[in-house]
Amino acid sequence: MPADGHAVEHQQERVSVAEMVEDVVGCKWSVHLLRLLADGYRRPSALLRASPGLSAKVMNERLRKMVRFGILQREVHGEKPPLEVEYRLTSFGRRFRRILDEVRKLQAAVDQGVVEWTAGSSNARSSAAPHKRKTR
Repeated sequence: MPADGHAVEHQQERVSVAEMVEDVVGCKWSVHLLRLLADGYRRPSALLRASPGLSAKVMNERLRKMVRFGILQREVHGEKPPLEVEYRLTSFGRRFRRILDEVRKLQAAVDQGVVEWTAGSSNARSSAAPHKRKTR
């Protein structure tokens, strides 16, 4: 137990970062919860209120998975019910969040036409940096 008297649960599952990105990005609720946590939300009840359409079951599943991945830290305050639970981004989680920020920025650039992208096209390129063809 940490010096401040609060119990901390933190288990890491051996999963590659690429698998974590796929799992988290593949779930709109995980991305949404990470954004809320980065904005300062801590309590599950506050996260749920800020997430219309998200069920408590799905929220808890996603939070538990991100704790297992080491993205979040779960803190339990109190010794007997009702216990207070809070979630926080770990240092790894803050770095992981930056990956998601970059994905969001890339999507915004595509949406704004700054980056040309056509699904299935092998010649997608940025309009900011013209493509130069190599000559042999």
